[in-house]
Amino acid sequence: MAREIFETNRKALKINLNPDIYGTFAEIGAGQEVARNFFGAGAASGTIAKSISAYDMAFSDAIYGVEESGRYVSRTRLIRMLDHEFNLLTERLHGEKYCNKKFFAFADTVTTLNFTKTNDPHGWIGLRFQHEVGGPVNEIVIHVRLLDSDNQLQQKVLGIIGVNLVFAAYYYTDNVQTMIESLVDNLAMGSVEIDLVKVSGPVFQDVNERLINLYLIAKGFAKAAIFSPLGKAAQIKDYLYKKNIIILRTKYRQKSNPNFDLFNLAVEQFKKNTGAEPADTIVLIEVLMGNVLDEDSTLTGEDLAYFAERAEYLCATGNNIIVSNFRRNNHLAEFIAQFKPKNVGIATNVSNLRNIFNSDQYNKEQYANELLSYISGMFNKNVKLYAYPYKLKKDNTIVTSKNMPVSEEAKPLFEFLTKNGYIIDIENYDEKFVKTV
Repeated sequence: MAREIFETNRKALKINLNPDIYGTFAEIGAGQEVARNFFGAGAASGTIAKSISAYDMAFSDAIYGVEESGRYVSRTRLIRMLDHEFNLLTERLHGEKYCNKKFFAFADTVTTLNFTKTNDPHGWIGLRFQHEVGGPVNEIVIHVRLLDSDNQLQQKVLGIIGVNLVFAAYYYTDNVQTMIESLVDNLAMGSVEIDLVKVSGPVFQDVNERLINLYLIAKGFAKAAIFSPLGKAAQIKDYLYKKNIIILRTKYRQKSNPNFDLFNLAVEQFKKNTGAEPADTIVLIEVLMGNVLDEDSTLTGEDLAYFAERAEYLCATGNNIIVSNFRRNNHLAEFIAQFKPKNVGIATNVSNLRNIFNSDQYNKEQYANELLSYISGMFNKNVKLYAYPYKLKKDNTIVTSKNMPVSEEAKPLFEFLTKNGYIIDIENYDEKFVKTV
């Protein structure tokens, strides 16, 4: 049965009328949009102990401490805010009036679109809350990107997400998928992207963090999720910003393990070609979810469990893992470009290039447009394809970019890319590691 979606005002009022829920709102940037919804719904005195907006950096630093990074829209800032505000609740609110309260501290630190529209509107939003009166604390932290082209619309979106988060924490934690889905209740499609969810506390003890972040992709809330070698979800921009990045693409339900022998050669060649230092280089193995989403927009629980297990297994090899919905290399390259990387290498098999530069794979009338779209999205000055060879089953011929069959109409473009070092063959490979096709 379909879930009933309550209007934002009704959600806020239901929280306000619940005598057990009591806490504070601390918001930096974009105004007190979340608190405003609770005040506007009525009966807010039953819910709000305090609301605060520390806009000036001097005031903010005096309350929450100085950020060594100098970044105020950050997860570390959000956690400082949650720590400070929740501790104040438990220190100051005692006695009979508060003995039946489930305390919470809501916080957000956000930057919305500036006047010249030159910034990247995004924010960190979090809630620390008790699920039981006097019980231990639980926590939900999300990172959002605000996609509307108007500052006021972004502020409205922020206010709605905040109400959704508080409501989800108290009414939907028994079903984590419903909790995630409800975060975008009453929001227009394309107004927000949620690219990270982190949860902790007893109420989430059985929740798989990898699974809920993969669910963001399955529901179209995010395009990709990244997991560190420890298996922890990471915020993509923080992880990849201005780094050297090399990625190995793998397919859904790929039966074999990634060819680490050839990939390691690609990594070393990438570092040699770019001068990338290990400390400034992120090596990623991608698990592709996009082809499944194209076939059926609704992934089954079995599918999601597979992706979570695959990510966990690959993390255990000591690698960073990215799970994405990018079917084509150019979509991946366009996504990575927003993080202003120094250099990008995408490792792929030459057989994949053979398909792209073979007009028989496409509608003849559309092929030129498809090919130009691929090349313009894929290649710029810092993106290179590192191509693995493959072996022909019929005669054991090793195929590289130098002898790969290419359609006549695609040859000039292909030759330009190879001669100018946009497509690079993997060197010094051992033939025993080459896949037979």
